[in-house]
Amino acid sequence: MADECAVAVSRRSGGRAARVALRSAPLAENIRPVRPGLSGGQYRPLTEAGVKRIHEAALDALEQIGLANAPKSGIEIMTGAGAILGEDGRIRFPRALVEDMLAIAARDITLYARDPKQNLELTGTRVYYGTAGAAVHVVDVEKREYRESTAKDLLNAAQLVHHLDNVHFFQRAMVCRDIPDNFLMDINTLYACCAGTTKHVGTSFSDPSHVEGCFDLIHMIAGGEEKWRARPFVSNSNCFVVPPMKFAEESCITMEKCIRGGMPVLLLSAGQAGATAPAPLATAIVQAVAECLAGVVYVNALAPGHPAVFGTWPFVSDLRTGAMSGGSGEQALLTAGCAQMHQFYRLPGGAAAGIADAKLPDMQAGWEQAISNVMAGLSGLNMVYEAVGMHASLLGFCLESLVLGDDLLGQVQRCIRGIEVTEDSVSLDTMRSVCLDGPGHYLGHPQTLGLMQTEYIYPVVADRTSPKEWVEIGRPDLVVRAIERKNRILAEAAPSVIAPEIDRAIRERFRIYC
Repeated sequence: MADECAVAVSRRSGGRAARVALRSAPLAENIRPVRPGLSGGQYRPLTEAGVKRIHEAALDALEQIGLANAPKSGIEIMTGAGAILGEDGRIRFPRALVEDMLAIAARDITLYARDPKQNLELTGTRVYYGTAGAAVHVVDVEKREYRESTAKDLLNAAQLVHHLDNVHFFQRAMVCRDIPDNFLMDINTLYACCAGTTKHVGTSFSDPSHVEGCFDLIHMIAGGEEKWRARPFVSNSNCFVVPPMKFAEESCITMEKCIRGGMPVLLLSAGQAGATAPAPLATAIVQAVAECLAGVVYVNALAPGHPAVFGTWPFVSDLRTGAMSGGSGEQALLTAGCAQMHQFYRLPGGAAAGIADAKLPDMQAGWEQAISNVMAGLSGLNMVYEAVGMHASLLGFCLESLVLGDDLLGQVQRCIRGIEVTEDSVSLDTMRSVCLDGPGHYLGHPQTLGLMQTEYIYPVVADRTSPKEWVEIGRPDLVVRAIERKNRILAEAAPSVIAPEIDRAIRERFRIYC
């Protein structure tokens, strides 16, 4: 938004007086009305007693039920730290072990970006919004149809995020369906993300055997392994569990390799309430917390203090059909409740919000995306994944919706920032001069003009004109305006933000599809 003019129109009664202020240049970082890392935490759906009860239930679940299907290496790592392998093959976790591992777990971590100004400082209730998911389709809003997603689509999404101020990180949002070889798909996924943006990138690997080759690519982009380890700018989104309460063996092996390679990990538990997680929302959180606590033990038994995000991502089922309902109010509540659990453990946390069940960027998508993103932000969730672009409960990704989501997230972050009460802001001097000595309105007052950019945020695509003005400017359609902004950004975007000589070397070594 900082690279475009924002127009604010103030009117007296009947439109007799108007004042237009144009934002003609990017705002300095310290005066922007919203910026990455605003502090939430104002909304708390769980009581303090409820948080403690969920914690106790999660510890009971780990001690009594445990998790099945750990790989041999994981069994050795976790039992070596004090976990217990039962005759039934399940690993159980004594409370003392969980508490010991929580004590050494990384807190206040930084997820680096290639552009240091875009680093994510995961501390307290700071909030960052970004993409995520594995959509297998792209939403074509002009044809109103879904088609298979490609490497080029993923690159375009990363390029858009690079230019959208209110989207703070880019995690792989689509599957490159045009690449039949899984290793090349992982390579191209990583390349498309890093070629499109210098913000922090998240990715996944489809097979443990692909990790080494992908690290070779990462080291090339970083300028060597040493530079990579000093500033790891890619994190691994790792579904290390298959709910309910089972490890995902191949993902666990991938996770071990990523940790040894210096890559931060997102410990992702994605049960679906009523299907692969219990139907009560509180117990769905219990299961997710228990699974992620098992991940905390796993990670810290292997590498004490390794940066890991506590990724409780319980989803919701529409219990009439069993279908996922990512845009539901229940989903918003689950995400906010999980944020409270992250804060209880003082761990960096991430969860999903902003998912639309709607198939297109329409009114349904708007309310679904807004409600959960606001609640996630107000709850102080550090990493809000899947916040923009996701439709059909993660089956489709929409580039226009990504652009529209930038406006939406600007408004969301303004809500998170809240109302600042200072001596200056509640001073009666301005009221006194306007009401007693002045014109009876605040339109041209220095205080109003001085706060236009710092107290208020203005959308880029959304329309705030009057019906008369709307007619005069051609009755612009919101989605059409999003298409126009998308096309403008992509037309002006660099083909790759990787240095040209490195990009050439990458293309000589790997088959790049975009």
